[in-house]
Formats: sequence, structure tokens, C-alpha cells
Amino acid sequence: MDSSLLILVAVLGIFALLFLVMKSKLQAFIALILVSLLMGLLVGMSPEEIIETFDKGMGETVAFISIVIGLGAMFGEILRVSGGAERLALTLLDKFGEKRAPWALGLAGLIISIPIFLDVALVILMPILYALAKKSKKSLLLYGIPLLSGLLVAHAMIPPTPGPLGAASILNAELGWVILFSLLVGIPIMIIGGPLFGSFIANKIFIPVPISDEETKAVLSEEAKLKQQQKELPGFWSVLLIILLPLVLILLNTLAPLVLEEGSFVRDAFVFIGHPYVALTITTLLTAYIFGAKRGFTKDDIQEITTKALEPAGIIILITGAGGIFGEMLVASGIGDVLVDIMKEVNLPLIIFAYLTAVLLRLAIGSTTVAMITTSSIVAPLASALEYSGPALGILVITIASGAVIASHVNDSGFWMVNRYFGMSVQDTLKSWTAMSTIISVVGFILCLILSFIFI
Repeated sequence: MDSSLLILVAVLGIFALLFLVMKSKLQAFIALILVSLLMGLLVGMSPEEIIETFDKGMGETVAFISIVIGLGAMFGEILRVSGGAERLALTLLDKFGEKRAPWALGLAGLIISIPIFLDVALVILMPILYALAKKSKKSLLLYGIPLLSGLLVAHAMIPPTPGPLGAASILNAELGWVILFSLLVGIPIMIIGGPLFGSFIANKIFIPVPISDEETKAVLSEEAKLKQQQKELPGFWSVLLIILLPLVLILLNTLAPLVLEEGSFVRDAFVFIGHPYVALTITTLLTAYIFGAKRGFTKDDIQEITTKALEPAGIIILITGAGGIFGEMLVASGIGDVLVDIMKEVNLPLIIFAYLTAVLLRLAIGSTTVAMITTSSIVAPLASALEYSGPALGILVITIASGAVIASHVNDSGFWMVNRYFGMSVQDTLKSWTAMSTIISVVGFILCLILSFIFI
């Protein structure tokens, strides 16, 4: 098929995807499947070729992420039920002190949202935010924005959260490089979008605790009770180390071949235990024992907790697999090759194209994870054709993540969650939460652009 017609099919496919998700409210998984099917038919692929493409795209993607997301979800749920999030937040607040509480909350959010989904972590920690704001008589945004910044950065950038995990799988990026660059980029943007912006916006907008006096008393009472029961919560260091364990092991998997001699036992051992399958299996089993069995949970309790954790993981796995099909369809149809030729002609760096694509999809669709998966599917054939190295692919994943968090607004469920829990007007939510997500996006992209000059 003529290259101009292939590009037309790609453009129509993306617009059809946006229409199905935004206007028809079709589930993203079904929308990706349907658009991939229609694209295959429009470019003249035979039914057999389309089915083969579906099998390859879904199989290669899901084979990896289903294991990693499943294990990550189980380990995070056990940690949540055991009170690990509360322990981290309370200990960091004690160590940092009241004056530096926003910094403590930013760091707590960054760590907690690695194993625990953003919305769940926010619900768990809201009573602590209410108590701090009530005691200090300062704007709730002073404490809320830093926490939200940490939660959002980890949610979008640090594996094994679904977005970066799915993007890494579709782009064939090593998780070790993704983790390394997510920390290099994530920590600075958490600080800028969190404590620094939070301090600024809290002076501009005063948001009181959005609950009645009676509810406030209950919150303060609950916080006091929680502090009295801190001895019953898991230890701070055990929580921190179990969260960092898979990240460190996966980094060893990536870095060992670069610094250790080939064929050495130590290198082979690090490569094996640092593979995401093994690293997360070790972490999940240790979490089940240390935060489950040793803390009085029965075998039935642990089984129930881990089974429940897999429910939200299922849809994420399916959406990522459908994104793999979409990307494979771009390759099989020849659209990917045409896009590569166009980019070479206009001399547009892939990192800029990826960021802008993620921004547009985020603004249109709303979901960070879906925007990352869809962008990665579009970009994967280009990165493959350009023969991006391991570090370059890691930076590309973080670039896509940066674009996919920009300007959270009314089509994003996170926007309404923050709006409701903080008791803000839509206008104030736009000025605070939406502005914060935009700062994280733009600064993240700038840092990725700087890193690209070194590694790409």
C-alpha cells in the first residue's frame, strides 16, 4: 500500500481509538482490539495475517507483564493490609519534624506508591493530612500537594507500577534502566512539584479540612490512636527495605553484565536473582512471611489477600496486552517503517515525538496508564528501527511517563478523587492538582531531554 495511505490509516486509527474511549465510553481494552482489527483490514492484511499479528502482539507482551504485575500487586496488597504505608508516613513525619512535614510526605508518597496503587495510598493517608492541617491551621495543600506529587511520580515512573512496566514491556526496555532513570528524574521533579510548589500554592489558596468538627475530632482521635499503636505496626526499616528490595535486585540484573566478567558465578547469580520474575517472587514470598505470617495472619488470610490483589491487576494486564497488539499491527502493516522515514525526513528526535504523543493522548483520554501504553505501542516500531540502546530505551519510557501525567483535568478519575477528598472547587483543583501534574510533566521532559544528549 502507498505510504500516504498507510499514514492515513494510522491517523484514522488513533482518532477512532480516541472516539471510542472518550465519546463511546468503550473500555480501552476493547477499543484497542477493535482499532487494531480495523487497521489490519484497511491496509489489506489477510485474516490469517491479522490473527497471527494478534497472537504475537498479545503473547509477547502479556507473557512478561502478567507475572510481574501479578506478583507486584500481591506484594503491595499484603504491605497495605499490614499497615506498612502508615508506618512509613508516621516515621518520616517524626524524623523530619513538623516544619519539614511537606518534605516527609513527598518522600513517603514516592516510596508508598511503588507497591500500592495511587488511589488506595491516598485514601489510607488522608486522615494524616487532615490531622496535620487541622493542628497547624494551614492550607491542606501545604501537605497534600507534596504527598500527591510523590504518589504521582512513583505511579507513572517507577516499576513495578503498571504504566512504566507496560511501557517497558512494549518497548523491550530493561527494567533496570527504567528504574535507574526513574529515580534520577523522579526525585528532583517530586521535590519541585511537591514541597516547593506546595509551599507556593498553599500561600495562594487556603483549603480548610473538608470535614465537620465532629469528623475532625474522630480523625484526630484516630491519629492519636494510631500513634499509640505504632508498636503494633510493622517496623519502618523492614517496610522500607522490602519496598526497595525488588528495585535493587533488578538494578543488579542490569548492571552486573556491565561491571562483572562474563561467565563468573557472581555475575550469573546477580543476573538470575535480579530478573523481574525472580526478584518479585522473592519479594512477594518475604512480604507474605514477614508482614503476613509473622504478624498473625493465617494461611487463609494471606490467600484471600493475595487473591483479592489480582482483581485490579487483571484489567491492567489486558489493556497492556491490547496495546502490544496495536503496536505489532503498526509493524506488520508497514506503518511503523513509514513513520520512521517521515521522522528522518523532518529530523524530529524520537524523544520529542514520544513526549508530544503522550501529552496529546493524556489530554484526550485522561488515563496515565492508557496514554503510556498507547504511546509506547506507537513509538515501539520507531525505537526498534532506530536501534535504541538499553539506556536510551529507559529514558524513552520515562519521557513517555512525563508526557502521560501532564494536566490532569476533568476526564481523569484522579482529578475528581483529589477534588472530593480535598473539598476543593473545580477551579482550585485546576490551580493546584492540575498545575502540579503539569510541572512534573514539563520538568520531567526537560531532564529526559538532557539525559538523551548523554545516552542517545
